[in-house]
Amino acid sequence: MDPILAAAALSVVLGAVIAFVFFKSYLLKQRSNVQAISEPELHSDPKKTSKPQHVPKKYHSKPHSHASDKEQSKRHHPLDLNTLKGHADSVTGMCFSSDGRNLATACADGVVRVFKLDDASSKSFKFLRINVPLGGHAVAVAFADDSSSIVVASQTVTGCSLYMYGEENPKKGSTDSNQQSKLPLPQVKWEHHKIHDKQAILTLTRATASYGTGDGSTIIASCSEGTDILLWHGRTGKVLGHVDTNQLKNTMATISPNGRFLAAAAFTADVKIWEIVYAKDGSVKEVLNVMQLKGHKACNSTHSPKDNWTYYFVPADCCKCFVEVRYHLSEDPKTLKVFPIPLHDSSGSALHYDRLSLSPDGKILAATRGPTLQWLCLETGKVLDTAEKAHD
Repeated sequence: MDPILAAAALSVVLGAVIAFVFFKSYLLKQRSNVQAISEPELHSDPKKTSKPQHVPKKYHSKPHSHASDKEQSKRHHPLDLNTLKGHADSVTGMCFSSDGRNLATACADGVVRVFKLDDASSKSFKFLRINVPLGGHAVAVAFADDSSSIVVASQTVTGCSLYMYGEENPKKGSTDSNQQSKLPLPQVKWEHHKIHDKQAILTLTRATASYGTGDGSTIIASCSEGTDILLWHGRTGKVLGHVDTNQLKNTMATISPNGRFLAAAAFTADVKIWEIVYAKDGSVKEVLNVMQLKGHKACNSTHSPKDNWTYYFVPADCCKCFVEVRYHLSEDPKTLKVFPIPLHDSSGSALHYDRLSLSPDGKILAATRGPTLQWLCLETGKVLDTAEKAHD
């Protein structure tokens, strides 16, 4: 055989082998990226010597002889209990399970992490990784019927999608506490795409339909950055209702814990309230616009766990509390409490809160302004405590 032809043939064979190895490595990497979930890992396993693939080093805490001293020095406030590390980008959403034993976080790195918090003061936590499909990044999370199923909102260039991850073979009727605290397994139970056209999802909130003839199922509300809000059945993914706020653009939406009211804050200074009406068989019959809470320059809102008050937040100057009214008799909402926001800039001008949340007993209001976190007594408006730099 001609030496030149032999060399050429050998080059072709070597090139084919190299191309095969390269594409095989690429396909394995892509398969790893699009898998729904990985096994839970312990953050602080000092015996692991092999380097994890595609996982930053900061995902695994390292033991130190003076760790407790260092952690104590890092704590900025006596109420600072712990820090969940491992996120490779900004955290865009989080949600506790109904039993309070699991915390799910959505991160801009495209991963949803479910932390098992049996001991919130522990130095390490078991956690589960849910990788959203390639091309999307997680923007919000909400637990569905129990702590073993979770709904994830993923944003792509073509729009927003919802995925519900649940157990592969759920054991119905089990009363075992260990079973109830199990983390979700990687099977996608249902999914919907372009649910708000190309609009992004701002908030994803859940409630249990326990009011009136509600069947006790989980209802999830997805609030888009446009003007629409959709209600979903947590277990089946069925659309239960649609609301148009007609206020240019939404800010946020929330459902009362018993699934009776849907509140939405939008571009204008009003908070609109809808009632979710249930049929005799427990299904959602209709969603009615029942009242409007008028305020000031801008607003936000949250619900009381007891469902008889709706707390209306006006960041421009003060906090207001409105009581549930007999709207079917055309009665206007009544303001029960008004207290000024106790934050001021260097010139003495009043500042406003960015976010707020109520304690389970409805007595303490947690509010943030930038890196500042405050706890207020809802009865008096008195500041109970302040963390000046809750986050850097």
